[in-house]
Amino acid sequence: MLNTFQQAAHPVLPTATADEASRQEFAKSFKGFIQSTLLPGLTPIYETRVSRAFEKANGRLPENRRDIRSVMIHDLYFQHYAMANRTAQELLWESVNGSVDRQLPELIEKAKALSATSKGELRIPEGFEPPRYVTALDIHCMPGGYCSEVTEDDVAVGALYDRGVYLYSMGYTGPNNDDMGRSVVNYLKRNMPDFKPKRILDMGCTVGHSTLPYKELFPEAEVWGIDVGGPCVRYAHARAAGMGLDVNFAQMNAEETTFADEEFDLVVSHILLHETSGKAMPRVFNEAFRVLKPGGLMIHADLPPFDLMDPFTQFILDNETWYNNEPFWGAMREMDQIDLAEKAGFDREAVRFDTAPMAVMEFAAAASGYSQDASEHVAERDFTAGEFAPGGGWEVLIAKKGEKQALAA
Repeated sequence: MLNTFQQAAHPVLPTATADEASRQEFAKSFKGFIQSTLLPGLTPIYETRVSRAFEKANGRLPENRRDIRSVMIHDLYFQHYAMANRTAQELLWESVNGSVDRQLPELIEKAKALSATSKGELRIPEGFEPPRYVTALDIHCMPGGYCSEVTEDDVAVGALYDRGVYLYSMGYTGPNNDDMGRSVVNYLKRNMPDFKPKRILDMGCTVGHSTLPYKELFPEAEVWGIDVGGPCVRYAHARAAGMGLDVNFAQMNAEETTFADEEFDLVVSHILLHETSGKAMPRVFNEAFRVLKPGGLMIHADLPPFDLMDPFTQFILDNETWYNNEPFWGAMREMDQIDLAEKAGFDREAVRFDTAPMAVMEFAAAASGYSQDASEHVAERDFTAGEFAPGGGWEVLIAKKGEKQALAA
């Protein structure tokens, strides 16, 4: 099973005592139990008593995820599932918070020392104001969100995210939590072998999980990761240094960066868009177009649009909107991203969706820490809520800026 993977250590990753490790393993296992045991039970519940109850009341079968939700929320089995899922999510973060709090002064000093060794720049501007859609609530129930700072040079929420998101993904993002970025990098290597970007921007990078594979594939490139969370980019800068990579990080809003026009050959993001808003997402597209050089690529990797799945799967996924503090989760999947890219300035013919196979599968036979059994487990499983990549691949929106395109008005 893939869950036997262990997160790879690095110098700034918080360590756990035996008791802390036990709590973390319980939280991860509880989440795995819900996904493997409780979640599959929702289908027969829906197909029998719930759909019949809807038909009796409305004279027709449920037609969309909203119809399904209107009756499922009254079913005791669904209520039990939803309650357990929310509890597991809160336990997950709490199981890591204790070890971060215990080591915070040490982690801050380690981060400062590691950052001092990096040739990469770290920008934390005075008076930066994160957008309200990030600060108004703790996204995916992570205490403090991405931006909370309680002490000078704070890295607490960065450390919490690094360990917590590994448990959250139940190991499916690989030992370095970098499967999404690594999968896109592999996609580029396979499909665009002549593409050699000199400057790369990762928008909404959090602690740089998906940023570092770009530096590994393009070692000569200048790589930047930006995020609205100051503690996250501090931690990201130190983490990259601790892993031997000189990468630039900055606290910056992807809607309005401080970079000049046409600075980058490649602009990417990984599970950023669904954590923005209906007003912010078009601005992110506009900004990506502005900072791209002619001929450059914009790639956003996120979860697939709802129109690519059946209503019941939509309903399952949309539970994140209702129970996991992800208010834009469902609405984002109904937005026409190709239309947004066109409005930003890209030619419609130069925009498309594609699938980037999960690197954890591709590297299964060769990379340390992966196994063929684990790879096959991922490849053969059905997509269920709580997993990121349906069918073993990440959905990517790819747009190429024309060689002579002017900036959108």
